[in-house]
Order: sequence, then structure tokens, then C-alpha cells
Amino acid sequence: MPRLALSSDGRQMTWASLAVAGLAALPLVASPYQLSTLVVSMVFLFPALGLNLILGYTGMLSLAQMGFFGVGGYASALLAMHYGTPFWFNLLAACLIPALLAVPLAIPALRLRHTSFVMCTIAFVFILESTAKNWVSLTRGDMGLSSVPRPRLGLWGGGYEVHTIPEYYYLGLLLSVLAIALLVLIVRSPAGRYMVAIRDDEVLAASIGGQTWHYRLVSFVLSAAFAGAGGSYYVHYITVISPTVFDPSYTNTVLVVALGGGVGTILGPILGSVVFVALSEALRMAPELRMVIYGLILTTSVFAFRRGLIEPLTRAVLRLWPSVVGRSHVG
Repeated sequence: MPRLALSSDGRQMTWASLAVAGLAALPLVASPYQLSTLVVSMVFLFPALGLNLILGYTGMLSLAQMGFFGVGGYASALLAMHYGTPFWFNLLAACLIPALLAVPLAIPALRLRHTSFVMCTIAFVFILESTAKNWVSLTRGDMGLSSVPRPRLGLWGGGYEVHTIPEYYYLGLLLSVLAIALLVLIVRSPAGRYMVAIRDDEVLAASIGGQTWHYRLVSFVLSAAFAGAGGSYYVHYITVISPTVFDPSYTNTVLVVALGGGVGTILGPILGSVVFVALSEALRMAPELRMVIYGLILTTSVFAFRRGLIEPLTRAVLRLWPSVVGRSHVG
């Protein structure tokens, strides 16, 4: 049995490497516009990965992801504008600050259940939006922050500056691969398995002696860090940020990406970000059909595939290449 599991993991690693290699070669054949749609999809992938962790693997629906996304974006922008810090430093701060902010929110919120917890996370986003609008000395209010520096990839001063669409694509691809790898490590660890046990039956999970509240706290904090990373990448790509980043429509997009792709799986948010974000951006060239096609895909996925678009994709792959899927669903 251990040999079979290792073989399955090896096959998955091989296919993942081939997929990354194919994506790395994409700029050779894709237009800048097509690459820009994938860049936007990767922006939403990060908060969707965080939502996948807290909802798909721990069983809690949090609508605070875009709040943490905005905090990460503002933190990264302010550091770059006022201190000239490099992108890697800004990215780290954009992960740490939302994660730290998540702790005082989680302490009372995680004692709530179901609808009360969801409402608490929504209220948190409204508070952040109001803060961003009224703390004018820091955020410039509704005017927002503009002329945010492009990402500099040096250690501190100087360094290579990212400014073209293919360069942003490669940067986003690198960050996405690292984020997905981190999520895989988390959910396949003993802590990740215990999170799945909490999702399936919290009372039973608590009966074996684990501190379920602590694991839910860790999941919530990690989901905030994922969202903050997306905010950093976003603000250095768009080079502006304003309180509109907290708009509920962005929260809806993250929900669609995670739920439409398939929560509780590694590939679900990836598939969702490509279908529901990149496709939506690509269809801007046909505005009269954009929302019709988008709505049809979303409606079909909701009614026909209750576990998201990952369900028919997994079935198709299993029929064509049964040895590829292996342990594609963790938990």
C-alpha cells in the first residue's frame, strides 16, 4: 500500500510539472490580452484558495476574504510608496498584517455558528471599507492611492522592475504555484486532516481530544494570509487602490470561483478562477454575449454539478487516464 501511494503521488507530481511547464510556455503563443485575463484570474485565485481552506477543509463560510485582500493591498501599496520596499518584503507584509488582524476578529467570531459567523465576517468587511474611506491621512479616502510602484524584485534597493504583461504573468504564475504547493502541504499534514475531521463532524473530532477551536483559528488566519498575498499582487499590477476593493461584488466573485470550481479540492479554485474570471475577462470583447454566456456556465455548474466544475472534469480524466487522478481530492 505505501508503494502504491508513493506511485500515485509521483504521477501527480509529474502531471503537475507538465502543467506548469505548459503554462510557462504560454506567453510564446498567447497575446498580451489573453495573458492579462489570466493575470486577473490569478489575482482572485489567492483569496479563493484561502476560502477553499476555511470552507472546503474546515467547514466555515467566511465572507471576509476580500477584506483581508484589501488590507494586504493597502499595506503593500503604502510600504512601496513611502519606504520604497521591494516586492518580496511588501508581499510578506501583505500576508502577515491580515493574518494578525484576523486573530482579534476570530476570537469572538469563531464562537459563533453558521449564519451568525457569516454575518460577523460581512460586518468586518464593512468596517474595513468605512475605515479606508475615513482614514484620509493614510488612505486618501475615496480618492485612493495612485501611482503605486511596480514590483521590484531586488533584495532591498534597486532590483529588476516588472512592467510588461508577460512579466506580470510569470510573477503571478510563480506566486500561484507557491500558494498551491503551500495549500497542498497544509491539507495533507496531520493538522489538515484534523481540519477535515472538524468539517465532517466537529463533535466527533473534539471527542478524540483535539482543540477544535485552535485548528479553526489557524485555518482562519491562514486564509487571511492567502487573501493578503492576492491583494499585494493586485495592487502592484493595477498600481491603484481605493475603498472599492471592499465592494461586495468582489466577494461574490471569490465565492463563485471557489464554489463554482469545487471546494474541498486542490484543483477546484484553479479551475474556477480560469472559467469564471479569465473567461469573463476574455468575453469583454463581446459585451452583448458576455453576461449571457457567463450566466449559463454558472447556472449549469450550480444545478448540474453540485460539487462544482471539478466534478465533471474528474470524471472525464478518470475515464481517459484512470491513473492520473489518484489522490486528487484531499478530504
